[in-house]
Amino acid sequence: MCKIKLITFDLDDTFWDIKPIIVNAEYQTRAWIEKLVGKIEWGDVQENIALRKKFIEKDSSLEWDISELRKCFYRHFLKTKINNEEKIERYTQEAYKFFLSKRNDVIFFNGVLDTLEEIHKTYKLGVLTNGNADLKVIGINKYFEFLINAKDAKANKPDIIHFKLIKKYLPDIDFDEILHVGDCQVNDMLGASNAGMRTLWFNKNNEYWGQSIKKPPEFDDWKNFTKILGEIGE
Repeated sequence: MCKIKLITFDLDDTFWDIKPIIVNAEYQTRAWIEKLVGKIEWGDVQENIALRKKFIEKDSSLEWDISELRKCFYRHFLKTKINNEEKIERYTQEAYKFFLSKRNDVIFFNGVLDTLEEIHKTYKLGVLTNGNADLKVIGINKYFEFLINAKDAKANKPDIIHFKLIKKYLPDIDFDEILHVGDCQVNDMLGASNAGMRTLWFNKNNEYWGQSIKKPPEFDDWKNFTKILGEIGE
């Protein structure tokens, strides 16, 4: 088996718990918008999901362009309060900028930062994410050679297109020299395996392995990552 030269990582639910971050960012953004235009009836979760599905039905690119999808969401509700198109668009862009500032305010799982600081001295590192986190804003861009998100790939993981884009940045590395680390059995483990990459599963919640392929090595604590990497690194 080839030596690992590149390690790619998922971000959301791999480096940090994404649900409370998104819930807080969305709550604060809605409050920010209401300070500008007054009270808005946002609807419940199921109604919000249905609305987003309608947007995607009209424009399939919103399936992978989650930034534009969120702007469509804000734009929709701003139109219920404002008639001026220029103002609607300005508030939409400002609201999204505000949302991102909160979305990028992450709390790392214990051990993540220490791990990155240690392994980036030995391995090339990259990011493969369906999300829209900004590594520079978060403060960890110095560790990575590249970030590929769904908008870059025009597809979400586990689509193989997402993984194949690695060659754009590191054309001389073979896929069997890449280790992909992530939490999702399908998007990360199955997708990377189908691309010919090696995999390491971050199984924080001790989930049952439910895929047809062989279960990859796993870990549930970032403080154990380098030990496991040493065991599978050759």
